Amino acid sequence: MPDSRIHLVVLFGGQSAEHDVSCVTAAHVLAAAASDPDKYRITPIGINTAGQWSLATEAAAALAAGPQALPSRLEPDGDALAPTAMIGGIADSPEQTVVLPLLHGPMGEDGTVQGLLELANVAYVGSGVLASALAMDKAMAKRLTEAAGLPQGRWRALREAEVTPSTADALAAELGLPCFVKPANMGSSVGVSKAHDVAELREAIDHALTYDEWIVVEEGIAGREIELAVIGNPGSGSDELVVSMPGEIIPGDEFYSYDDKYVNDTSSGVIPADLTAEQAAEVQGLALEIYRTLRCEGLARCDFFFEERRPDGSPGRGFLVNEVNTMPGFTPISMFPKLLMASGWTYPEIIDRLVELAIERHHRRRRNTKH
Repeated sequence: MPDSRIHLVVLFGGQSAEHDVSCVTAAHVLAAAASDPDKYRITPIGINTAGQWSLATEAAAALAAGPQALPSRLEPDGDALAPTAMIGGIADSPEQTVVLPLLHGPMGEDGTVQGLLELANVAYVGSGVLASALAMDKAMAKRLTEAAGLPQGRWRALREAEVTPSTADALAAELGLPCFVKPANMGSSVGVSKAHDVAELREAIDHALTYDEWIVVEEGIAGREIELAVIGNPGSGSDELVVSMPGEIIPGDEFYSYDDKYVNDTSSGVIPADLTAEQAAEVQGLALEIYRTLRCEGLARCDFFFEERRPDGSPGRGFLVNEVNTMPGFTPISMFPKLLMASGWTYPEIIDRLVELAIERHHRRRRNTKH
């Protein structure tokens, strides 16, 4: 008798600087999905920092013993296998298979793995190639945000070859100080620096360029950090997009840095954010607009600044788009699931809905290839 369960392939790790975040996220997702053994047959596949794919043998053994046996983070500890061979084997399975690519940053969240899964004709959770690449590349996402007429702070994008000895002085004059420098293709605040003077700006540019040949320099915004979760497939006809209530990040560091998020545990999240009903509705509308603008599907966390007043006391610009994360952190204490859980969802329900959306999107996309 054929297995009626969905074959859920949890893909984790990756080559980016966000490898460790992914390994922790995957452990929590596996535990939640494994709580209903009649619904899913689970295969954990890890990618190490050298780019080798393998079955996560320790995690697979723990799954057999029960979700309570899972470690706090997963490791890609099996024998290496070529990605094409591994995905090919998944694609040939007679079961309904869905890949959950819990990969953060380049070589995973940027459309590369999504393209591999598209070619293999495998359903997967989250945005497609285009949206994944656009949201990952902050420079391109900002250009689209600008073209759509959505509000955002002042910014500049530069390629490594464009940086000259006078670049820092010119950026300081244009954007003011302090300002922020980011690698264009990175997440979790990896490689991000706050520059208070021109000397620090030069150092921040050099640092960001160690992560990516494109960088984004942004004006410093004296505003609150507001985040929302969005879930759904625009235009699918199955249901409307769901947007969570807004939450607010209270940084424990000078800004919401990588250490603040994952090392020192000094930041905190407030859900719901202290906003009026009108303000909450406004930022929810903006979250849906930027989600559609970037052609996101499945899920995303949409981040904003709320500038109530400028440093000189004059009225602020209100909500400004910061960035969109198409595969946000997914531990129970991460903002994406917390926002949805505060809006009435359970953690397993979020995973179930994402799997349903992946299957729906895959069928819809494949329908358009059968000419």
